[in-house]
Amino acid sequence: MAVEDYVKVIFNLGEWDAAARSNANVAARLGVSTSSVSEMVRKLVDLGLVDHEPYGEIDLTPQGRGRAVEMVRRHRLVETYLLEQLGYSWDEVHDEAEVLEHAVSALMVERMDYVLGHPWRDPHGDPIPTAEGLVHQPNARPLAALEAGEVGYVARIGDEDPDLLRWFTDHGLDLDVQVTVVERKPFGGPLVVELETADERTTVDLGTQAVAALLVAAMPPSSVSMGESGCPYPDCRHLDGQ
Repeated sequence: MAVEDYVKVIFNLGEWDAAARSNANVAARLGVSTSSVSEMVRKLVDLGLVDHEPYGEIDLTPQGRGRAVEMVRRHRLVETYLLEQLGYSWDEVHDEAEVLEHAVSALMVERMDYVLGHPWRDPHGDPIPTAEGLVHQPNARPLAALEAGEVGYVARIGDEDPDLLRWFTDHGLDLDVQVTVVERKPFGGPLVVELETADERTTVDLGTQAVAALLVAAMPPSSVSMGESGCPYPDCRHLDGQ
């Protein structure tokens, strides 16, 4: 497994939740054993790409973060290009991008960015780092954290399960859709939410896996030009990838 794959996965796991950067989670994401991850993490430490204490979180060093952000930028621009220019659906782009991110040249990445109009997020709401390594990340929290009656706007949707993405499509769940928590069914039952789009309102029961895949922001992104901020959310965190 390439070094770039590891640092990218470590970045992805900790992007929205720093506590998720563990050997077990890296192994699950890459489909390898925890012993293989432990061995590779030791190599990454030797290469100066990560910091890691036994049984602790895996932290990227500035050098490791820089390499990770470069790969993340490639992956997310490829996903966006496949969807917007080649007619792929959002449940198809992840696996294709996993392959193509290693094949496209730096010039092609920048040409895709230009053709797409320098997008700030990918089809699933993950921020696309700039060429300088800056990440414009919305202030979002898990849908599960909302109480009954609270309103949020879908800011990020987990892309690991294509079947779940297709289910979301069938039920009208997409980026920027307004979500109101109606009630929590008892004894681990579904979360009942109301979805509001420009066309209609619908009520949907979301199971544990669906709820875990959704992050929401307190407000939708502005339709106004992003200007110098690089992000249409007023409370974005601007993270330096270097």
